[in-house]
Amino acid sequence: MRIKTGDTVIVIAGKNKGQGNEKTIGKVLSVDHKKNMVIVEGVNIGTFHKKPRGMQDPGGLIKKERPIHASNVMYFDQKTKSGSRIGYKMENGKKVRFSKKSGDVID
Repeated sequence: MRIKTGDTVIVIAGKNKGQGNEKTIGKVLSVDHKKNMVIVEGVNIGTFHKKPRGMQDPGGLIKKERPIHASNVMYFDQKTKSGSRIGYKMENGKKVRFSKKSGDVID
């Protein structure tokens, strides 16, 4: 998986995709490589019922981001303001990621 924690991504498929000209863009909070899932900030928010635990933790309804499949997101290129695929190339003996649309190095 080429998406990493901290990348800005755009949702390209699924129920969280923006309607019409509206784009769903967010920052990746975490990546699960085994399940091929990502958690994106502000996308796919679920409501949980939390039980009270003493005086400090009152409980109640908690809103939290849920994971979505990595195939539903694409790296968001700031230069072109659109989704872009990610490639790898060697620079000065190091493997770096780059945006295939603009050619800019990501890392």
